[in-house]
Amino acid sequence: MTRYPVPARRHTVEETIRRSRFITTLARAPEPAAAHAFVASVRDESPDATHHCWAFVAGPPGSTARIGMSDDGEPQGTAGRPMLTALLHGGVGEVVAVCTRYYGGVKLGTGGLGRAYSGGVVRALDSLTTEERVERVPYVVTVGYPDIDALQRLIAEMELPVLDEAFGAEVRYRLDVPVDEAAALVRRVTDLSRGAGVVEKGE
Repeated sequence: MTRYPVPARRHTVEETIRRSRFITTLARAPEPAAAHAFVASVRDESPDATHHCWAFVAGPPGSTARIGMSDDGEPQGTAGRPMLTALLHGGVGEVVAVCTRYYGGVKLGTGGLGRAYSGGVVRALDSLTTEERVERVPYVVTVGYPDIDALQRLIAEMELPVLDEAFGAEVRYRLDVPVDEAAALVRRVTDLSRGAGVVEKGE
């Protein structure tokens, strides 16, 4: 997947279930290290909580290539796994969830715990503000001076960030191009330059 939604910012929801407070916090985690750092920061913010259970998907929505989870002292399989399952089916990528629990004195049972932890993630995802993550690669476009105006219009139309430009015998633009628009860029540069322009993948 070259485009998918990711968390735009940190987001928290809270629910009290049979006197226990469940505070579920989501954030973006493009790498496992970012997910672990976020878990540690939430733990530091609420050191008096009974549990800080967590799960993360550090990749596209539904991808299991880079995942993690922890029950953090809850009965095995009652927290981390339900949270991870909710994340994997939530349609959002690069996301970490931490559920902070303050025990209220009433046991919920294994089924109740699983529903509480997964439910917190589902509610947080439902109200999460997202932004689009776009996979990009650099491309270098070289054209002659007669084609500068047409190329600049194309760059503006496709909303391609210009990383660098150089004016010598010809004009070279280094552009940040979405992966799924690279073929269109090549085709349109070829058209506007009547086959004289060159489009090469950069480093």
